[in-house]
Amino acid sequence: MLERKPRKDRTDVTFVLPVDSPAGPVSVVGDFNNWKPGTHTLTPRADGTRAVTVTLPGGREHAFRYLAAGDYWFSEEGADGYVGVNSRLRT
Repeated sequence: MLERKPRKDRTDVTFVLPVDSPAGPVSVVGDFNNWKPGTHTLTPRADGTRAVTVTLPGGREHAFRYLAAGDYWFSEEGADGYVGVNSRLRT
């Protein structure tokens, strides 16, 4: 799930996953962090979900995926669209 908070010239995007789906550490990897795993790792929240917030420039489109333990890549079901295997996000 994606939570968005628009700001003047940027958007705070929170990437949210259930606490145990998939098991183990998960990071969001995309063009906004040079596709570097571990840069934005999801952490547990009080409601049992895991999340990380990334501030992105407004008015752009970004490609991303999630990377879980065991080199398991997966897409966001609530994405704004897809290009190949990558999820798309508009800010």
